[in-house]
Amino acid sequence: MSRIGRMPITVPAGVEVTVAEGNVVTVKGPKGTLTQKFHPNMMIERDGEVLHVKRPNDSKENRSLHGLTRTLLHNMVVGVHETYKKELEINGVGYRAAKEGKNLVLNIGYSHQVTVPEVEGITIEVPAPNKVVIIGCDKQQVGQFAAEVREKRPPEPYKGKGIKYVDEVIRRKVGKTGAKK
Repeated sequence: MSRIGRMPITVPAGVEVTVAEGNVVTVKGPKGTLTQKFHPNMMIERDGEVLHVKRPNDSKENRSLHGLTRTLLHNMVVGVHETYKKELEINGVGYRAAKEGKNLVLNIGYSHQVTVPEVEGITIEVPAPNKVVIIGCDKQQVGQFAAEVREKRPPEPYKGKGIKYVDEVIRRKVGKTGAKK
């Protein structure tokens, strides 16, 4: 049995979960609403304030879907109750971010400003010129958007300039002067 798939999902107060025909699950909470269609083999059962994901048999496909379905369902419940956030840090002389309307404007060493429009379901905050916070209730969408912003100028290994996650560690290289002795 999948250890993750067997774990129950507790639904917090204020969150409403509905399972429709065809395994379409809708989760409504104070931070938003998420809907996702799951594989028809997985059985999603509600027992009061607890959700259980069960599989029909131990075939390879069903075993792999069991833990995945439970994790996606848990991420939906947590997302509409608390939201997810990714923090990005901008390093480099003259590198900075600003918010203009619903757009994120980045000065990151190019001859032009890079403008990233805000996507529906995502909120961008710029608490400091070198910090960007991306907030949303869909974990996958928040991570994808953060990766797209980071992709505009990934950190380089010699000076560490670029956009990186706050908890990311950049492996630094020595450069030309390190070879001479």
